[in-house]
Amino acid sequence: MMKIDVLTLFPKMFEGPMGESIIGKAVDKGLLDINVSNFREYSDNKHQTVDDYPYGGGAGMLLKVQPIYDNLKAIDEANPTVKKRVILLDPAGKQFNQAMAEEFSQEEQLVFICGHYEGYDERIRTLVTDEVSLGDYVLTGGELGAMVMIDATVRLLPDVLGNQTSAQTDSYSTGLLEHPQYTRPAEFKGMKVPDVLTNGNHKLIEQWQLKESLRRTVQRRPDLLADLELTPQMAKFLAEIQQEEAEQ
Repeated sequence: MMKIDVLTLFPKMFEGPMGESIIGKAVDKGLLDINVSNFREYSDNKHQTVDDYPYGGGAGMLLKVQPIYDNLKAIDEANPTVKKRVILLDPAGKQFNQAMAEEFSQEEQLVFICGHYEGYDERIRTLVTDEVSLGDYVLTGGELGAMVMIDATVRLLPDVLGNQTSAQTDSYSTGLLEHPQYTRPAEFKGMKVPDVLTNGNHKLIEQWQLKESLRRTVQRRPDLLADLELTPQMAKFLAEIQQEEAEQ
């Protein structure tokens, strides 16, 4: 079972997203344990303040190191034998991607620290293993980013999805965007499902899916091809796609 802890000033934000859908089912199955704590409760200040003005001046307030340190210490004391991956949500961190989700899914315990205000006391960074950003934009806090990362990670755990192949063939997991997919009816308002998908020839279907994954990647995310190691068949399909695109 994977254990996930979240340090936040707004624990109620996690009640819906972490209790519904795939994540909620993973918790119900005993595959996942999520604990959300308010690090304000660990403040040693009688007013439970967690932020203060930065030394040297500057705009905004910084999160203090003490409440987060004590919250992390409590988590470690509750489960001392497990090595923890402690993730700081920060716009300056490494950008989150599918490879990182797959890496996180191999861990026994993840701890997410959700920031607020102008930033962190720099000493907080000495307490973490990873600094991660959801993307090149700034949110009001780290909560939404943590939810996205948790969702992307948890769905990769064994037995969380009904069909584990779904996770293995997702967009980005294979290095390509996912091929087009269809369901019944075979024709709707003149729009037909490609014949190859209805003829029952699994080899041809697999070839079509691979080629169309390549086509979609070429059209929408050609940058992904730079890091992709092409098989001979993929190289053949890519040449065909480029020729077809040129003829249009």
